[in-house]
Amino acid sequence: MHEQRKVTDSYWLRTAPGPSHPALDGDLDVDVAVVGAGIAGLSTAYELARAGRRVAVLEAGRVAAGVTGFTTAKLTAQHTLVYDRLRRTRGVEGARLYARSQSEAIEHAAALAAELGIDCEWETRDAYTYVRDRSRVAEVRAEADAAREAGLPAVFTTETGLPFPVAGAVRVTGQAQFHPVKYLRALTADLLARGGEVYEQTRVTGLTEGEPCRLTTQAGATVTARDVVVATHYPVFDRALLFTRLSPRRELVVAGPLGDGPDPHGMYITPDENTRSVRTAPYGPDGQRLLVVTGEHFTPGTGDPRAGFERLAGWAEVHFPGVRLDHAWATQDNESTDTVPLVGPLHPGARHTYVATGFGGWGLSGGIMAGLLLSALVTGRDSAWQELYDPRRLKSVVRQAPSLLKTQAEVARHFVGDRLKPTVAVDDLEPGDGALVRSGAERLAVHRDEEGALHAVSARCTHLGCLVAFNRAERAWECPCHGSRFAVDGTVLQGPAVEPLERRELDRSPTGRGGEQSPPRG
Repeated sequence: MHEQRKVTDSYWLRTAPGPSHPALDGDLDVDVAVVGAGIAGLSTAYELARAGRRVAVLEAGRVAAGVTGFTTAKLTAQHTLVYDRLRRTRGVEGARLYARSQSEAIEHAAALAAELGIDCEWETRDAYTYVRDRSRVAEVRAEADAAREAGLPAVFTTETGLPFPVAGAVRVTGQAQFHPVKYLRALTADLLARGGEVYEQTRVTGLTEGEPCRLTTQAGATVTARDVVVATHYPVFDRALLFTRLSPRRELVVAGPLGDGPDPHGMYITPDENTRSVRTAPYGPDGQRLLVVTGEHFTPGTGDPRAGFERLAGWAEVHFPGVRLDHAWATQDNESTDTVPLVGPLHPGARHTYVATGFGGWGLSGGIMAGLLLSALVTGRDSAWQELYDPRRLKSVVRQAPSLLKTQAEVARHFVGDRLKPTVAVDDLEPGDGALVRSGAERLAVHRDEEGALHAVSARCTHLGCLVAFNRAERAWECPCHGSRFAVDGTVLQGPAVEPLERRELDRSPTGRGGEQSPPRG
């Protein structure tokens, strides 16, 4: 067993620090307000600025430091086994529109990188979905056929650049990979040069729809805008119960110099082994390559990510001997219950509010696509694929009923079942650990820091009231229902929650169970 792996910042964020941007400290009036400065939000803002709109981007943290800064950074229209499913659920034309929209997004990003001279380590690579289990070869053959029918340059093959044999794979040629943070830093700079405004450390907490719309921030500022785009990964405003159609998924990443091992020269993913995704990237001035391996997905607030990191690292070290894994981080995304992202009007009655969410692990091509689609809708232009991604789609809601019910059953299980689980005695908490503790009549989320001090906050997620759980690897509180994440002091790290967990005082009296002793062992 390895020594516990230290979780670091993502490699992409560490190697592209970039300038900071001011927090919004007063009221603002713009044509369009975009909430969220990841790739979907910034792509949308950039396209609208190019179209002549006055745009402001409002980011709760820092530019690109949310989901976008923690991805594997593949730009591909080949999304595991999506096309055979789309062919069955949306028909051949639906699959073709999906492939076309994703491919045009990649082409658009390539054109922007060339136009703006962005040094973002852009590389053209083939993308593979592979399986090692022979019983799944028929699935891969069907996917290759469906992807080819959808218009992608896809073939079935058993030959890859991986250092182990596969039973079968779909290969899609001419895809891309890049450094996402360097790309967005350059896009942000050009957005500012075009008159756009970018505000960091500006958490939006309220939305009033109308003509115009109004946003309110945690600091009390008001932003007036004709149109509002909510691109916060998981929508912080949910006027159409989108949370019933989304399920959060967290995934682990390990990375490090490849050493003398062979470069697989491609982008790879398998649905087997709790997901394994592999790519390399330029590393250092002497032609070295960085190996990036992703997998071990889980629902936030469940399981032990520390064990997942060790399994993922062990897999990488077995298959790529000589790799030195000195980076480890985690990423998060949301799956829509019908596979297709939700990009378009925020709800059936929306006239000036829009949303982008549910990218299912493919948020880079999806986010660029969303920027193109939403900028078209805001400026009154049609898009060939707006119906495919429309969050208001009704036929799809009927078809996705089994998945939707399964998602909500899981939420209900956590909402009720987590309240029945036993709590932990404070005295059992080791330094660096956290757990739910009963204090009087309330369950508290309590963390003991490395110096032994206790930090207690309410255990109720401020989104919809599910109980949080402690992620020991990243030392954060996570909601298993909708994926909100909080620091040990209760500060919001990731939505949909916009309010922090309230701080609490532990009841250490003899009648308060916060100070109860552990039962005798043995």
